[in-house]
Amino acid sequence: MSYKVEKSESEWKDQLGAERFRILREKGTEYPHTGAYNMHYEKGVYCCGACGEQLFESNSKFDAHCGWPSFDEAIPGKVKNVLDKTHGMIRTEVVCANCGGHLGHVFNDGPTPTGERFCVNSLSIDFKVEE
Repeated sequence: MSYKVEKSESEWKDQLGAERFRILREKGTEYPHTGAYNMHYEKGVYCCGACGEQLFESNSKFDAHCGWPSFDEAIPGKVKNVLDKTHGMIRTEVVCANCGGHLGHVFNDGPTPTGERFCVNSLSIDFKVEE
């Protein structure tokens, strides 16, 4: 896939640092209940930790009791779903539509009317306070 923001892996590594690079570019996962945004509920917007693109509004965030930040919908057009057959499972990976950064996965077991639960890594996002 091609994205609006494209960089070499070494450029991404220099920009992101080792741990964010592992999550966003190598499709890693942080340990549950360790991320800064797991229990974070300020008003604002969650942006891609690699390119800064706005991805999720704070009013879509909820506590799924899974250990990772969870949202019931993304800002339209800001994320892409990708089939993920790794680890002997079939899941739907969620990536930033602007740069392809790995955010996490989306599941169809959400408790809100959307029925979706975007389960993302805190290291894959940044937060901007609503002004």
